[in-house]
Amino acid sequence: MTSLLARYAECIFWMARYMERAENLARILDVHETFARDSHGAKSWLPIVQLNADQDRFFARHGSAGADNVIHFYVLDQQNPTSIISAVRMARENARQLRPLISTEMWTQLNVFYNTLLELPPAELTRPNLPRLCRMMKEACQTHTGITEGTFFRDQGWYFYQLGKYLERADQTTRLLDMKYHTLLPRMADIGSPIDISQWSALLRSASAYHAFRRVYPRGMTPAAVAGFLLFNDAFPRSVVVCTNQIDQLLSRLTSKYRLRRGNLAMERVDEIQAALETHTIERVIAHGLHEYLDWLQLRLSDVSLEIGRAFFGMEQPAAA
Repeated sequence: MTSLLARYAECIFWMARYMERAENLARILDVHETFARDSHGAKSWLPIVQLNADQDRFFARHGSAGADNVIHFYVLDQQNPTSIISAVRMARENARQLRPLISTEMWTQLNVFYNTLLELPPAELTRPNLPRLCRMMKEACQTHTGITEGTFFRDQGWYFYQLGKYLERADQTTRLLDMKYHTLLPRMADIGSPIDISQWSALLRSASAYHAFRRVYPRGMTPAAVAGFLLFNDAFPRSVVVCTNQIDQLLSRLTSKYRLRRGNLAMERVDEIQAALETHTIERVIAHGLHEYLDWLQLRLSDVSLEIGRAFFGMEQPAAA
């Protein structure tokens, strides 16, 4: 790839990741406010901070993980690089460099979304207003996806957009599962309780998986069934196995159709993930340690991103984390 094409490919890749990240966080905030409660019926906002590994950054500026602090930190705090407004800003900055390649509709919609966030008054960031605010942000991200699907030219850039989207989805799914196992259920006595079932239901809703899960499991809900669905179900578009298979196909297509030959290491990393998904059942994963399995998946997904950056963007590490 020429340096010019490499620069565009990198911008496309990260624009997709940032928009996927923004939508995912809006879904998590919305579901957490509506469904997630701890074993005493209260709502803790700390798991969201832990999900994003933001404890040090958050507590350097806030004394407690209360609702108001966490909502502001993750919606409109421009000093927080993991906030929704930061993600949309970075997507917009990447889109600015892609003006010769993206449609006017894509650029206009991203601008409108970003400016809408900039103009939100502080009064909007309250718990009663949060469901409506999250709905607006999710719909804006989904509108971006729809406009991109309908207007983005199907050349190499399209494949890099899809690579970014599916890498981010797979990573976010593993993080959601890990959070449930290690922060939302602190006591063994709570396993199988109504609050436990409520939390697993919230996890599915955070991944937009609840209704799809119910098509496979019309009754009942067990941790193994939920974790297995999000990891291994080959018909759910946000499962880790579907995302990994899509990444494999996209890299293969870049190699075969566009003769981009330097992605072999990235493809090898994807092969490792596919082998781990194909040879494990959820029962085996849980028996040997779900956290360890998810941690391994997250590291391998990070390796894939790193190798894509080395192969196609001319860099030693990704532009962002």
